[in-house]
Amino acid sequence: MNNTDTPLFQSSLTSLPFLHCGKVRDLYAVGDDKLLVIQTDRLSAFDVILPVPIPGKGRVLTELSNFWFKKLAHVIPDHLTGIDPESVVSPAERAQVAGRAMVVKKLKPLLVEAVVRGYLIGSGWADYKKTGAVCGIKLPAGLRQAQKLPQVLFTPASKAPAGQHDENITYAEVETLVGAQLAAQVGDTSIRLYTEAAEFAAQRGVIIADTKFEFGVDAQNNLVLIDEALTPDSSRFWPANEYRTGISPPSFDKQIIRDWLETQPWDKKPPAPVPPPEVLSRTAARYAEVQRLLTQ
Repeated sequence: MNNTDTPLFQSSLTSLPFLHCGKVRDLYAVGDDKLLVIQTDRLSAFDVILPVPIPGKGRVLTELSNFWFKKLAHVIPDHLTGIDPESVVSPAERAQVAGRAMVVKKLKPLLVEAVVRGYLIGSGWADYKKTGAVCGIKLPAGLRQAQKLPQVLFTPASKAPAGQHDENITYAEVETLVGAQLAAQVGDTSIRLYTEAAEFAAQRGVIIADTKFEFGVDAQNNLVLIDEALTPDSSRFWPANEYRTGISPPSFDKQIIRDWLETQPWDKKPPAPVPPPEVLSRTAARYAEVQRLLTQ
């Protein structure tokens, strides 16, 4: 199966109608009611797609998402159909989807990023230093960087058009976007998903500092978990044995790439510089390591 070990920067299927190319995912239509989602090995940093792939990254995202969908199925249904992705493409195209794709139900996505925070880090820490609150939620004084929050916070964001940043929104704005009943369900479900996942991950030596979920609704307006779930691209994972407050702990994600890019004379506009092979392989190893810790 060496052909599946070849990094995939961009898919090129001709057996299905092409729909969309995102930062990481390529989407194709499977009939009128399903989608083929291919997780490529592309990586974006500072909202710019790097010109080279991270070997194995797409398979880590796919396998981790499938793992969490199954583990958390008692909380909420997900968009998986159970159809083998290799069965919906031509034989010559199977290598492009093997281990890195899913056939999912076509649902109406909610225009809300369901961000859940368990620790004070990233934009939440910056917000707290300025305002004493995170996304308008007042917190006790004297909290330190990377400290575990007194309670898990649901801090939603709006889904921005391609190329623009998502923006934090209030809970009242979520209610305006999706209605009070769905807003409550999204908030409660997001916190429950995060809490159960964080408790499990802690047993494996991994802290989930924060994460984001995406939801859709079916024809009956039932809430469904879509996109990816609890991967290094959608979450901040820290090794528990390296965690302490007062610093930004090392993370199992693209931080190695970000740190390298920060040393380059680059204006954070395309094209991004090409990282050296050693930086790419170290990044790939971090993705693979957190998958191993969580799933084996």
